[in-house]
Amino acid sequence: MKYLGLHDTLTGLYNRTFFEEEMLRLQEKRDMRVGMLVCDIDGLKLVNDTLGHEAGDRLLISAAGIIKECFRLGDMVARIGGDEFAVLLPDCDESVVDLASLRIKEEVEKYNAAGAVPPLSMSIGFAVSGKTKDNLGEVFKEADNNMYREKLHSGQSARSAIVQTLMKALEARDYLTEGHADRLQELVEELASAIGLPERGLADLRLLAKFHDIGKVGIPDRILFKEAPLTADEYSEMKRHSEIGHRIAQSNPDLSPIAGWILKHHEWWNGQGYPQGLKGDAIPLECRILAIADAYDAMTNDRPYHRALSREEAVAEIKRCAGSQFDPDLVRVFLQVIQYRF
Repeated sequence: MKYLGLHDTLTGLYNRTFFEEEMLRLQEKRDMRVGMLVCDIDGLKLVNDTLGHEAGDRLLISAAGIIKECFRLGDMVARIGGDEFAVLLPDCDESVVDLASLRIKEEVEKYNAAGAVPPLSMSIGFAVSGKTKDNLGEVFKEADNNMYREKLHSGQSARSAIVQTLMKALEARDYLTEGHADRLQELVEELASAIGLPERGLADLRLLAKFHDIGKVGIPDRILFKEAPLTADEYSEMKRHSEIGHRIAQSNPDLSPIAGWILKHHEWWNGQGYPQGLKGDAIPLECRILAIADAYDAMTNDRPYHRALSREEAVAEIKRCAGSQFDPDLVRVFLQVIQYRF
């Protein structure tokens, strides 16, 4: 029980309670300089929101292992918050803490170079007690402020790195759909051109075609590639991918212009879609274009859960769903586009 009271159950490091007790103990040794280093995991909320808390926990455990390996036996490493770690270094000066900070950064680079998904990024700040600041509470505050100053510079780039990794993961999964994203970009561009969508809008539409399903990186493979029909619970989990994708896109400057479309790309013309139940023209035009092209391509190519339909069968299904799932006016144009393709 005493161990549990002083240690973090996830990482095995000391917890905040013990960290504060040790800080008070070292405060009594006024003739000793004490270093303090604070680390914060960049982008942990994004990882939790997109890949799930299990992925976030694995990232925390990896970070804890890296930090612990970078310090001396007498140094005390603790997890003091959800995404924050702190280290107490008795009897040291600035050069010792600075070297420890560099070691952490080098080990993080090695960890990421090995292909870690998601990548790890840490903002680090440190301070050392001395004649002008012997109160360790003030030393901690200075280290924490230095960490947040670094986080202001690295936070966005860290989130972008996570999103880039997720985008690569989505592209790696595309081998199972045999170039679905490439075919879809061609289809949406042809339909958009046929209705006179301005050229300036085509670039974002192509981006939507490529990354509308980026949220599926947060859906377990057992659901994503299941050959049998999904259960009600599995379907509910699958539907989360549009919201997960929305959060991912909001965190990346390249995808943020299409974040709202990613959220709404499964809305139905009759209001029976998800996640917001939008209806008719309340659904963005780009999402209505994508919905038709995406359904047609999915039907005419093999998927884990069905064999490809013929072109005639897919066209019949698109016609059947005009006015319910799909914008009927766009369906009429799409059928003309498909006719000229063959």
